[in-house]
Amino acid sequence: MKFNFGLLPRIIVAIVLGVLIGLVAPESMVRVFATFTSLFGNFLNFVVPLIILGFIAPGIAKLGKGSGKLLGMATGAAYASTIIAGVLAFFVAVTVLPNFMQEGSLSGMEDPEKALAATFITLDMPPVFGVMSALILAFLLGIGMASTGSKVMVSFFDEFQAIIEKTISYVIIPLLPFHIFGIFANMAYGGAVFEILSLFAIVFVMIIILHWVMLLLQYSTAGALKGRNPFILLKTMMPAYFTALGTQSSAATIPVTLRQARKSGANERVADFTVPLFATIHLSGSTITLVSCAIGVLLLTGGTPVFSDFFPFILMLGVTMIAAPGVPGGAVMAAIGLLEVMLGFDPTMVALMIALYMAQDSFGTAANVTGDGALAHIVDRFTNGKKSLQ
Repeated sequence: MKFNFGLLPRIIVAIVLGVLIGLVAPESMVRVFATFTSLFGNFLNFVVPLIILGFIAPGIAKLGKGSGKLLGMATGAAYASTIIAGVLAFFVAVTVLPNFMQEGSLSGMEDPEKALAATFITLDMPPVFGVMSALILAFLLGIGMASTGSKVMVSFFDEFQAIIEKTISYVIIPLLPFHIFGIFANMAYGGAVFEILSLFAIVFVMIIILHWVMLLLQYSTAGALKGRNPFILLKTMMPAYFTALGTQSSAATIPVTLRQARKSGANERVADFTVPLFATIHLSGSTITLVSCAIGVLLLTGGTPVFSDFFPFILMLGVTMIAAPGVPGGAVMAAIGLLEVMLGFDPTMVALMIALYMAQDSFGTAANVTGDGALAHIVDRFTNGKKSLQ
């Protein structure tokens, strides 16, 4: 029997080995690790705008082919849910996290010469265009393809998306544990790693609680609109939650989510349309994870989370999540550009974000797909105008 050693276990092993080796390794060895992480980080920066273009443009083009009213309601519900989740995460994180960590304890890492081992070589890999340019171009091309019904352009972007998907699946994801190993080895060498590991435990617990608060909010809303008991609705969707925990993929969980949404009483036509759509555009659980982790990393590196900075980030995150590839860690890959441009994250902060996010990716995915069932009921209520009295 073939043993599948998943991405999360590999990342956990990478973190543990990175810490242990970084504490005892000589500087020359740590510099080798630092060189790899630098090169990989630069490659990641090169690929990020291509990820955004390759996933958002065809995603918008295909959204335009749906039923008008149903599409509008579903997209609005998914976006509102994602924004509410992000705002909830912000206020809880800025209230809770400063009580458990020493703010700015990693601020010395901003100067690599003082805290981290230097790289042997530096190889610049400038992206073809910037993140915001990629977003604007993706919207322009996506809306254009939807309005003109272009078959050639859609075919091109489908193939381009397949290339980027393979780059993520066969290059970025397999090398990610080595990247995180190098980052943690370097931080252990610099003496800052234990503060980060304590952050992992605090953020992990807080995020799981926030996921369930958001699910209760979503199902309470759906239950009130449909005249149903929200806890019975939520209980019916539990197979989708546990399936997503195992697969770490909203797309792979679609059959189970769809079956349970129908079983919970959602209109079959509405469920058939909205559940596959929500698997792409509704990522409230992932947004909670990203916002919470971003605030934790910002506090550790001496930054001050300000709502006026984070709210535009959350608004853009709700849109950018459409670009999230359907692979483990896809959401954080799609968000890297926003973290760098809108919150000013440097490569070390981005690497910390990736490690923090990946440790909780399956729980975020589970919250996403379980929430899809509640949103299917909400859209059902407004598009059919009937309360279920069952």
